[in-house]
Amino acid sequence: MKSKISLFVLQIILLLVLTNCKEDQPVENKTNTISDSSAITLFNDVLFYDGYGQTVDYPAPAGTMRISNSKYIALLPNSFTKSIGNNLELEVIVRAACDNYDRIGSVFLTLVEKGKFYDQSSIAYTLEIARFITPFMDKNKSPNEVPYVFDISNIAKFIADKEITNNYDIWIEFDIFGVPYAANIQVAGCQGKDYTFFGTLKFTTTNAPATEIKQTLIPIANKIGFNNYSQTDVIGQTVKTINVEIPTNIKDAKLYLITSNHGANEGGEEYIRREHYIYFDNNLVDMYKPGGKSCEPYRIYNTQGNGIYGPSPRLESEWTSWNNWCPGDKIPIRIYDLGNLSSGNHTFKIEVPDAEFVGSQGDFPLSAYIQGDQQ
Repeated sequence: MKSKISLFVLQIILLLVLTNCKEDQPVENKTNTISDSSAITLFNDVLFYDGYGQTVDYPAPAGTMRISNSKYIALLPNSFTKSIGNNLELEVIVRAACDNYDRIGSVFLTLVEKGKFYDQSSIAYTLEIARFITPFMDKNKSPNEVPYVFDISNIAKFIADKEITNNYDIWIEFDIFGVPYAANIQVAGCQGKDYTFFGTLKFTTTNAPATEIKQTLIPIANKIGFNNYSQTDVIGQTVKTINVEIPTNIKDAKLYLITSNHGANEGGEEYIRREHYIYFDNNLVDMYKPGGKSCEPYRIYNTQGNGIYGPSPRLESEWTSWNNWCPGDKIPIRIYDLGNLSSGNHTFKIEVPDAEFVGSQGDFPLSAYIQGDQQ
């Protein structure tokens, strides 16, 4: 009798162990549209997968569509667009899963013809409105998530234009391109996993109604390649000129620009700060070097050992001597006043004369657009 009871107990224990070891997907929050008059969580802890892998067939969370392993889309509800005031804040939270490297994430706004399905034939244009870099994160260590907050109040002004919302639906694209290969080996619990990060995206606005002014928004570039070996005006030079057609006179026009420097090979552009020159209609608008700040505030989020954060803090001068961005930080949205612009042909040019791109590796992804009031 004693042996039978022991055998029964062993069977129960074995069943519990097998149940706990079952290879399930991590729990995602399946309710993704949480809103009131001033805030909406459009993506709530959605799970991203291997960016190089075949698109998974797991059901996407309610209210979203999976375009690829690294990109989800969701329609911004009319109930929220109608409530947007003069200010608009975008918050992104990235939670560690099974990618322990620093990756690029982006948020895009896409205009689709009113009432039509999201596809290439119905898209008017897409704009990158925010970019960030994930930290090196081990999901088993705390903190295991990092927040990014962007002021995109100019987008509030754009959405408040009824001519826009009467003719277009506004879709938001949420992109984090990651791969799990290193974490498969280095992070406990990631062996054989194909997922990379969890992502949450939230908009917050003021309750005061926005001032309605007809807007003109002209896309220039949407996260296009920029280097000196393939994506350039002249091979061997890091320069790109883009013609800009402005359909109507614009008052108080502003240029919005996002660039970040990548190339992690030896001597790569990621580790060398270069002077960037921005021109509009052949006039120098700005010259800047990316980076120029300490990455120590983001050390707390970099819980996976890596070659950027050593065992002890660095001085600000040590950081600013080489880094273009920090793992765990957002990429700046640079804004330039262009004044009043007349309709017709204009030119935008960006140039980084000293960039080398050793071994034809690396890239400076480029996004830019112009926004202003119609005269």
